Amino acid sequence: MRLWRVDDGAQVRTLRGAKEAIVGIAFSPDGRSLAGGGDDSAVRIWRVSDGALLTTLTGGSEHVYSVVFSPDGQWLASGGRARGAIGTAWHQLTGGRLSGGNSISVRLWRVRDGALQQGLAGHSDDVWSVAFSPFGKWLASSSEDKTVGLWRLEGSAGPKPTTKKPKFPKPTG
Repeated sequence: MRLWRVDDGAQVRTLRGAKEAIVGIAFSPDGRSLAGGGDDSAVRIWRVSDGALLTTLTGGSEHVYSVVFSPDGQWLASGGRARGAIGTAWHQLTGGRLSGGNSISVRLWRVRDGALQQGLAGHSDDVWSVAFSPFGKWLASSSEDKTVGLWRLEGSAGPKPTTKKPKFPKPTG
């Protein structure tokens, strides 16, 4: 991954460590860190000032499509594919799904130590995007299953999902 200076287009540095394509990236709220996730199933966090790899978060999705820091920079959410190798191969060959059950494709990580805080189940397909509300009280996710997941996050020890995703009615007309 490369960092570029906006004012003159000069490349500032290359961030190394990813083994495959990086698909989703996000700056921390203070701009000091950059997170990236992709096809090697890991989420990495680099220090922007010198490009040092600070941590690698593993144990998540098969592919990571989206990463986002909470507004206070204490948490990182990731969304992706949690289907497994056989399900991925089946989907690539046929376009179909092996199962439609809820899988854990949204994960919540504590940034300071890289601990996986929570896996959030609710989507039956790939999660393309994750986003925190401006004050960090809600986490939203969008999925190929045509749903939006919405979880209320609360707790002094860290975010704890308390509300499952709502089913929004289909638009009419």
